[in-house]
Order: sequence, then structure tokens, then C-alpha cells
Amino acid sequence: MDRRRLEEVFFEGMMVASSTIVVGTLLAVLVMVLYRGAPALSLSMLTQTPKGGYYIGKEGGILNAIVGSLYLAGGATALAFLVSFPAALYLHEYARRSKLASFARQSLDILWSVPSIIYGAFGFTIMMYLGMRASLLGGILALTLLELPIMTRAMDEVIRMTPLKLKEASYALGATKLETTLNVIARQALPGIAMAVLLALGRAIGDAASVLFTAGYSDSVPYSLFDPAASLPLAVFFQLGTPFPEVQQRAYASAAVLLVIVLSLSVASRLLTKRFAKYAIR
Repeated sequence: MDRRRLEEVFFEGMMVASSTIVVGTLLAVLVMVLYRGAPALSLSMLTQTPKGGYYIGKEGGILNAIVGSLYLAGGATALAFLVSFPAALYLHEYARRSKLASFARQSLDILWSVPSIIYGAFGFTIMMYLGMRASLLGGILALTLLELPIMTRAMDEVIRMTPLKLKEASYALGATKLETTLNVIARQALPGIAMAVLLALGRAIGDAASVLFTAGYSDSVPYSLFDPAASLPLAVFFQLGTPFPEVQQRAYASAAVLLVIVLSLSVASRLLTKRFAKYAIR
């Protein structure tokens, strides 16, 4: 066997091993969480809020955390999209390769790598300055800052992949730059835009550090933007920190619910990508 064939076999083996490690790690996490949490899963746990003595093993559920997580992540994703989508279009179609675009992309890359606890500390500082207390609104704003660089850069890279011939054809038919951007480029990039939104949503719904100080925690469902809001990651953290085995088991059940939500978002992103791909010209 010659050298080139040996190199090919070696790197094929490395790729198979890497894929096996990734899939094996995911399966190990799923099996462990479901094995530890399945006995505590019940309809009442999903449909009730914590009652008196919940954290010492008495009745109640995690409805407050489920609803709080959906409120926090959903609100933050909506706000982030309102900023990220036009920003990505501007970077690609209007700023293009200018120094401003280069600086903006570098800044977004740096913000993407910033630990989420920094966003939480920044949001908490601003809230203290404004005299705000921990609330659903504070958590949404902190998660919006967390999602912005993720969503904007993902959309920017997707829009960059739009074939140049599509834009040239649009201009040749007399369309303006704005019409081309919204009706041609955005439609072509729709599958990637949907995936970028769901990627940011999955990151937000699983984050705990940025909402620890900004959203607070409450055993009730928030009824206004100024009420404190619970979240599933913090529910797992608080329950796992108790010395009661029953409550620790509920922590794994809460983690299983969170995993199901995140995996559902991942599957939804794949389905949406396939659905919107029919609008894309290949």
C-alpha cells in the first residue's frame, strides 16, 4: 500500500472516530439524563408550579420554569431578529467590503465568544443604574445581547452565499437595490436565515448565566414584563443543589425536558431548512 493510500485510510479513520465520539457523547448524555430523570417525570410535574415544600420533596412541578424559559427565549429571539436581519442585509449589500463592515464583523465575532455571564453582569449593572429589579424584561434584554452576534453572523454568512448572477438578473430587470435585497437575496437565503434564528433560540433557551441576575427566579408564572421569571437551566441548578434525593431526581427530569425542547428545535431547523429550500435557486 503506497503512502497516499495510507494517508487516505488514516484520515478516513480519524473522521469516523470523530463522528463516533460526537454521536456517542450525545447518546451518553441522553441516556444518563433520561435514566436519572424518567422516574420523576409526570403530567403533574409539567402542568403545576412549585408548591410549599417543593424543594424538600413535596408536591409541585416546573411549569413556571418551562413557561419562563419560553417567554425569555422567545422574546429575546424576536428582538434579536428585528436587529440582526437588517444588520446582516446591510453588511452584505450596502457596507460590503468597507472598513465599517470589516470592523462590524470582527466585533460580532468577539461578542460571540464573550461568556454569557458577562452579558448577565453587564445587564445587571445597567438595571441597577436604572433602578430596575430582576424581571422578565431584564432577562429578555440580556438574552437579546447574547443572541445578536450569533444570529447576525450566521445570517451574514448565509447571505454571502447568494449567487451573484441572481442579483445581476434582478438589476437587469429594473429592480432597485432594496427590492433585490428583500425579494431576491432574502428569499434565496431563507433556509439559512431560519436555521440562524433557531440556532440562536436554542442557545438562549439553554443559557443560565445571563439570566441569573437579570431575570431572577420565581415559583410562579410571570404575568408581566416586570415580574421575575424562572428558567429551566436555573431550575436544574437549584434542584440539583438540594440534599434531597427526590428533588435531585426532579432536576434530571427538568434537564430531560430542556433536552427535549432543544432537540425539537434542532429537528425543526432541519425541517424548516428543507421546506424553505424550495425557494432557493441552485
